[in-house]
Amino acid sequence: MTDTPAIELKGISKAFGPVQANKDISIRVMPGTIHGIIGENGAGKSTLMSILYGFYKADAGEIFIGGRKTEIPDSQAAIRAGIGMVFQHFKLVQNFTVLENVILGAEEGGLLRPSLSKARGVLKKLADDYELRVDPNALIEDLSVGHQQRVEILKALYREADILILDEPTGVLTPAEADHLFRILRGLRDEGKTIVLITHKLREIMEITDTVSVMRRGEMVATVETARSNPSELAELMVGRKVLLRVDKAPAQPGRPILEIENLSHTDASGVQRLRDVSLTVRAGEIVGIAGVSGNGQSELLEVLGGMATATGSVRLNGHEIPLTGRKADGKTRRAQGIAHVPEDRQHEGLIMRFHAWENIAFGYHHDDRYGRGTLMDNVALRRDAEDKMKRYDVRPPDPWLEARNFSGGNQQKIVLAREIERDPEVLLVGQPTRGVDIGAIEFIHQEIVRLRDKGKAILLVSVELDEILGLADRIAVMFDGRIMGERLPSETDQRELGLLMAGVTEAPAGSGLDAVEESLRDKERREAARHD
Repeated sequence: MTDTPAIELKGISKAFGPVQANKDISIRVMPGTIHGIIGENGAGKSTLMSILYGFYKADAGEIFIGGRKTEIPDSQAAIRAGIGMVFQHFKLVQNFTVLENVILGAEEGGLLRPSLSKARGVLKKLADDYELRVDPNALIEDLSVGHQQRVEILKALYREADILILDEPTGVLTPAEADHLFRILRGLRDEGKTIVLITHKLREIMEITDTVSVMRRGEMVATVETARSNPSELAELMVGRKVLLRVDKAPAQPGRPILEIENLSHTDASGVQRLRDVSLTVRAGEIVGIAGVSGNGQSELLEVLGGMATATGSVRLNGHEIPLTGRKADGKTRRAQGIAHVPEDRQHEGLIMRFHAWENIAFGYHHDDRYGRGTLMDNVALRRDAEDKMKRYDVRPPDPWLEARNFSGGNQQKIVLAREIERDPEVLLVGQPTRGVDIGAIEFIHQEIVRLRDKGKAILLVSVELDEILGLADRIAVMFDGRIMGERLPSETDQRELGLLMAGVTEAPAGSGLDAVEESLRDKERREAARHD
C-alpha cells in the first residue's frame, strides 16, 4: 500500500455566520481502506464532506487528492477528481430507468442512443464485478431502497470514481441488505477503492471500517484504528462524557389493554392498499415496537391512529371505539382523547419550520385553558412553558425565539418529543424517535420513552433501527407489505429472524437469509408495479 493518502485535508475551516461548522480540521484517508467519520449532530461531518464534494467552499485550508493539491469548487470538479458521493436521500429520477439514471449528466455527444449502448455494457461489468446486480431497464420507482442505493453506487463507479463517500447508507435497509452492502464495500476496497463512511451506528463502524475519525463541535478530536478501539470509547470521544449504549429499563409490567386494533385497512389516494387487516393490542405499561423496512405500512398505521388518514376496521381506546372516518377522525380529536403522536417526518409533519420554537412546542395544544381562554392566547405563558420544556429536554440552543429550521435535526426532534410526551398521554405513537439523532440525545430520548411506559402509559414505537427495537420494545411486531407478519419477544428473537420477517419470509432454512430477502423484495416490487399499472 502506498504511503500517499488518497485524501488529505489540511486546516479546513468553514463558518456559517457566527456558527463555526469546521475548525482547522486535518485528516488523512489512506487508499484501499474504509474510513469512518462519526460525531454528534452538528459536529461538522456533513459540512466537511460537502466541502470535499464541492457543495461548499472552505474559508481556509487545502485539499489533496492522491498527493496533489486539488481545487474543488463544485461537484463536477469532485467527479473529475475521482470522487463519488451516495447521499442519504438518493438523487435519482423516479420515472427514469436504471440505465437512464446512471448516464444522466455523463452523456457523450448529442445522441443518447450511443451513450445508452455503451453504458449497458459498462453497467453489466460493474454489476458482475461488485455484486451490484440490478435490472438496467427497471424504473427507479419500482425498485426497493436497497436496489436504488445500488444504482447510486453504480452511478459513481460509472464515472470512474476511486473515492466513494456514503452518508448514512444503511438507514433504510434490512439487516440482510446492509450485510450485502458491506460485502460490496469490502469488494470495492479490495479492488483498491477508498471508502469514506458517515454513520451514527457504532456497530457498523466496528464491523466495516479500518480506521475511524471522531468529530466533536466542529473539530477533529481523534483518528484511531478501528480494531484498537471499542464502541464505548468512541461514544465517549463523540459526546465528551461516558454514554450508556444500552437501554436501561426494568422488565415491563403490562396491564389492561389500552389500544386495541382489529382488521385495520387503509387505501391511499393512488388506490394502493397500504394496511391489510392489521390487528394489534398495546397494553398499559408496555412498549410495542413495529419493525419493518420503510414503505411497508408502518407510516400509514401511525397516520391512521394519529388522525391523519382514514381507514376501515376497528380501533378502541380504553374500550371505547374511536372514529376512523368523518369529521372527528382528526388529530385534534385524537389529542383530546389522550393520543399523542410524534410523526416520522418531523420537518413536514411535526414542525412548521419558519415558526419559532415556542410556537412549535404549543402546536395542537394551544387552545388549552392554561394558555388563555377563547380566541385570545397568553403568549407569555406559552413562551414560559416552552422555556421549561426546552431546559428539561436539553434543546440546544435553549432559545424559544429561534425558528425551528435553525435547530439541528436532533434538537428539532427534542422539540417535538417535549411537546407530545409532556402532555402525559394515554397512548404515545412515536415514529423513528432517534432518526438523525446523535448518541447523547438517543440516550435521553430512550429514557423519556421508558419513563412514560413506567407511568403505565401505552407506547407504540415504529423504527427502522433493529438495535433500537430490540433494546427499547417489550414486544415486537413485524410489518411487511401492509401486514403484521408475526410478533416476537426481544429475548426470544434476533436480527436475522426479524430481518427475514421484515422481507415477508416466515420460514427459511439457515443461511438462506439474503437470497430469501432479495427474492421477497423483488416480489413486492413486482406487485407494486402491477398496482400502479
